[in-house]
Amino acid sequence: MTSRARKLVVAGLIVADDGRVLITRRKDDQPLGGQWEFPGGKLEPGEAPTAGLARELREELDVEVTVGRAWDVLHHAYPEFDLLMIVYACRLAPGATPRAVEVADLAWCRPAELGGYPILPADAPLVDRLVAEGPPRV
Repeated sequence: MTSRARKLVVAGLIVADDGRVLITRRKDDQPLGGQWEFPGGKLEPGEAPTAGLARELREELDVEVTVGRAWDVLHHAYPEFDLLMIVYACRLAPGATPRAVEVADLAWCRPAELGGYPILPADAPLVDRLVAEGPPRV
């Protein structure tokens, strides 16, 4: 039996007052470049998931957020590794405006519009849940 690499990541489901959610597009030079995802990333050694998510969102989008409760935990088996993703409901701090710093682009979408974007395979179950249930309150 071979041991597969495992990656633990965190993602933010950033919800606007009008119910739209924020997605970001991966840079073309990244793995799965050009596809869309919910923003977030890998944790640093010893970093708490909520602190890591707040750091990742500062780095990627130059925003401060309130990280709410864990909204979902997903597993996806990519060909090269297994991904475990903890997804937190988030709200932007007052006056915060996201900008694409370490991502290629960003978009605010209603859940029903997300199907029009090439979403990463690991993030696809989140789209299904958002369409079925609507975004969480933070």
